[in-house]
Amino acid sequence: MNTPVTLQAEAPADLVELGRIVSAYGVRGWVKIQPHSSDSQVLLAAKTWWLKAPVTPGSTAAAKPAFQAGVKNSRPQGSTVVAELDCVPDRDSAEAMKGHTVWVPRAQFPAADDDEYYWVDLIGCRLFGEGDGGAALIGTVLEVVDNGAHAVLRVGRMVQDEHGNDAPMLSDKGRQLEVLIPFVGAHVHTVDIANKRLDSNWPVEF
Repeated sequence: MNTPVTLQAEAPADLVELGRIVSAYGVRGWVKIQPHSSDSQVLLAAKTWWLKAPVTPGSTAAAKPAFQAGVKNSRPQGSTVVAELDCVPDRDSAEAMKGHTVWVPRAQFPAADDDEYYWVDLIGCRLFGEGDGGAALIGTVLEVVDNGAHAVLRVGRMVQDEHGNDAPMLSDKGRQLEVLIPFVGAHVHTVDIANKRLDSNWPVEF
């Protein structure tokens, strides 16, 4: 009699990296995850995670595909999250998971409350500020970071050419200029995720 084979599901196209396994936790095979954001709501709500093995710097080996892990239990532990996964049966297996990144499909994120936004949705948005002639492009959001008090947008400066196309604003050394802008209502007053646009009162020439 042939033995049934269980095929690993193909990873969704909308995976978002939310954290990294930093160590084993306890003696029963739990793992400890350091979330990339101070808000671990998505990690705790998801019943399935996708894990990717770390890639050694300088290695020419192809990155291994993400694999699925069922979340049997999870809970906050200080600034981290600890979890019991169905593919990690004991502490030795948990130790071997160190360095794996943790991903969740964007489609599985819980709906955000009014006036709240997932950081991943802000990345790539065009940020406009106040110029001499009214609203003007400041740049594109490259990253969102947490300074302990609130989120901060790391924005790559952009200018619009004579054809209306966005182009990076470069330094004398040819690197894109950047600016940090607090993501608070006092500065960023309008968020249009559907059109990837943020409007603020931040001075363009700041």
